[in-house]
Amino acid sequence: MSMREPSPFAIPLLVCMDMQQEHLVPGRRHEMVDHQEVLSNCRRVLDHWRNQSWPVAHVKRVAHAAWFNPASSLTEWLPDWRPRPGEFAFEHPLPSAFSSNRFNEYFAHVGPSDALLIGFSLEDAILSTVVEGYHRGHSLRVIADAVACGQAPKCDRGSFKEVLLHLLRNYAVVESLKKHVAT
Repeated sequence: MSMREPSPFAIPLLVCMDMQQEHLVPGRRHEMVDHQEVLSNCRRVLDHWRNQSWPVAHVKRVAHAAWFNPASSLTEWLPDWRPRPGEFAFEHPLPSAFSSNRFNEYFAHVGPSDALLIGFSLEDAILSTVVEGYHRGHSLRVIADAVACGQAPKCDRGSFKEVLLHLLRNYAVVESLKKHVAT
């Protein structure tokens, strides 16, 4: 299946994946172990997008699983990551953002075929969204320095993240922060 080619003049939709409190709590199942640097890099990208008035979407996981309590405050956005007026907000019950009917409909009928992903859950939400987006014909990109993953049980975090980014390259373009924000 070939991906829809984005216009060379189109600004990609910035998709902020799962920027939720759950991911910063030490010892939690979905704790992001490299979150300080990634949060800083994500902030730089988001600020750049907002300063240019470019499109931004926020995606939040609201799973229906035994380990996930949607009533908990841990499912809430991180304090500085709440969507602003004019920005999109989507909730997804399964790992892929495309499990949100609204997100899926936006991409299928309204939104750009080109999107740039940053945020949390590289091994879960980002990976599954990229693979599903590829199968749906969308052009997705990931900023490697602006995504965080959890700790793999028998692998150091750096190696785990590199393996995940290597896998993503089969389905998306993996780019550096420098390409999008002056360093």
